[in-house]
Amino acid sequence: MAIQVRYLPEKTIERDAEALLARYAHECSITLRAPIPIEEIVEKHLKLRIDFDDLHRVLDLPRTGPEPEVLGALWVDQMEIFIDQSLDPVVHPRMEGRYRFTLAHEGAHWGLHRNYLARNAIQMAPFDERSKPSVICRSSQAKEPIEWQADFYASCVLMPKAMVLDAWREQFSDANPQFLLSENCITLLSDDKITDGNRVFKRHESHAPRELIGPFAEKFTVSMDAMRIRLERLGLLHREIPRQGSLPVGLRSSNDMMALVHNE
Repeated sequence: MAIQVRYLPEKTIERDAEALLARYAHECSITLRAPIPIEEIVEKHLKLRIDFDDLHRVLDLPRTGPEPEVLGALWVDQMEIFIDQSLDPVVHPRMEGRYRFTLAHEGAHWGLHRNYLARNAIQMAPFDERSKPSVICRSSQAKEPIEWQADFYASCVLMPKAMVLDAWREQFSDANPQFLLSENCITLLSDDKITDGNRVFKRHESHAPRELIGPFAEKFTVSMDAMRIRLERLGLLHREIPRQGSLPVGLRSSNDMMALVHNE
């Protein structure tokens, strides 16, 4: 049984995430830069304790596969977050991006949902002798509204819109999107000229997804998947041609329009 939460527009969630970052920066008298110091925000600003354990074991939840399904849990009453030990970045450095996102996700539950979670009736198995966790985050529940909201909030905190746009402009000299041609290639195409009503295209450099997305994922210390999804949501990366009317205003002219073509 899922925890019911009220609908929140994306703009509201993004604004709340930006407000959290602004409060933290003001409190610490700093200018935030990537990567966002999510551990300090959670521990020093939100005052939540962070620890690691085997969550399937302590929650007495059987695994359904080789990978853990439960990656994080939040105890609202104790102001405590537990992350599954498989994501401990000290022991598993390659998992740092997933760890940071999971931590931001649990922090999002605290910021957005703690009033729903406190002493919720669906709390599960006890953790030793303490109270039960207020929310257990399973990968299989990612599409539930409460989990989607926490995911989106986490992405806005770890990859703030303004910072991502600045990094994109720094890399490509503009805020124009790029288009995913296939699983193995991303190519930027722009129109060269229009002759008799037919647009003639010239090919620009192609990138493998890892080559394009990797530097941004590294800069913001997030996983490739998290970075790709954020770039797509910000309209910087497309998997198909958007309708002309849905393109950013700067891309609607014949000189700037980009289009997707398939490899022959």
